[in-house]
Amino acid sequence: MSVLPEERKNEILKELNKTGKVKVVELVDQFNVSEETIRRDLMILEEKGLLKRVYGGAIKTVFQFEEPPFTQRTTVNQEAKIKVGKKAVELISNGDVIAIDVGTTMLEFAQCIENKKDITILTNSLPVSSVLTESLNQNKFAGQILLLGGQIDPKQQSISGGLTEQMLNQFNIDKAFISAGGVSIENGVSNYHLHETLVSRKMIEVSKQVIMLTDYSKMGVDTFCKVCPLEKVDAIVCDQPFPEAWKDHPNLKEIDWIQA
Repeated sequence: MSVLPEERKNEILKELNKTGKVKVVELVDQFNVSEETIRRDLMILEEKGLLKRVYGGAIKTVFQFEEPPFTQRTTVNQEAKIKVGKKAVELISNGDVIAIDVGTTMLEFAQCIENKKDITILTNSLPVSSVLTESLNQNKFAGQILLLGGQIDPKQQSISGGLTEQMLNQFNIDKAFISAGGVSIENGVSNYHLHETLVSRKMIEVSKQVIMLTDYSKMGVDTFCKVCPLEKVDAIVCDQPFPEAWKDHPNLKEIDWIQA
C-alpha cells in the first residue's frame, strides 16, 4: 500500500478511532514502510495531541486538556474537512443569518461558501472572517460579515469572552454551525477551551437550528469542556456513515446525519 505521508497519518488516526490503538509492526506491514517511518509518524501525531505513544505503538487520547495551535492543525485530516465543508454549504439558504464558530474545519467550510445571496455571517474566528472577506471581495457570495468582538486568543486565532456572548444576544440566528474537539454518546459535544466553549454554547442558545461539522477522528473522544448534549444538535455533517454504536440510542435517531 503506497500512500502519501499525510494520507498515511490520516489512515493511522482512522484506525485509532475504530480500535483505540495501533501497533508499529502492523502499520509497517500495512503501509510497506520502515519502523522508523511509522515511529516518526506517531511522534508527529503525538506532538499535535492526536494520540499517545506507548511501547510498540500508540493509543487514542480519550480525554484531552490541550489542543495544538491552530496553524499546526490545518493539514490534519484536511481532505475530510474539505468534504465536510462542501457538504455543509448545501445547508445554507439564501437570506439566512448564520453563526460560525472556530476551528480548522470551520475554515474549510468558510472557503467553500459561494453562490449564496443576502446571507449574514457572524463569527468569532479570525481566519474564518479573513477568508469570508476575501470571498466577498471576489463576489463569491452576497451578504455581510460580522466579526464578534472580545478577547483574542493568538494561539487559537479565536475571539471569546463576556463581550462576545453579549453581542450574540443581540441577534436572531437561523443556523449555528459549530465545531467539536470531541463527540461521544456519554458526554456529547466537547471542546478544549473554556472561553470558546462558552461562545459556542451561546451560539446554540440563540439559534433556531444547530449543525455540527466534524471529521470521524473526533468520534468517541471527550475533551475538556462540555459544549452540549447530542440531543441539542439538529444535524451532523461528517465524512463517515452514522456510527453503529449510536443505532441503539433512540434519542440520537432524531439527529439528521449527513455524510459528506
